[in-house]
Amino acid sequence: MVALIQTLVLAIDIYWWMIIASAIFSWLFAFNVINGRNQFVATIGDFLFRVTEPALRPIRRILPDLGGIDISPIILLLILFFVRQFILTTLAPAII
Repeated sequence: MVALIQTLVLAIDIYWWMIIASAIFSWLFAFNVINGRNQFVATIGDFLFRVTEPALRPIRRILPDLGGIDISPIILLLILFFVRQFILTTLAPAII
């Protein structure tokens, strides 16, 4: 059971970094720092979009329109942090 909890926490940590990478990639793309026509860059962007968008879309539907500011990644990171801490502080000590 401990291995399952450690694997779940690792998956949350990896997804955490993918959300951060997706946000940074979107900023770099928006400010034309990276070339979106490059196939390698487009592949990375498409991968990050496909991985993070299913979790970000419901949050974006709930949030009010803030103009050009998208805080849905921050909300998702806070949710993931809460879930990770809940697993580590509540579930893990009960099993060990």
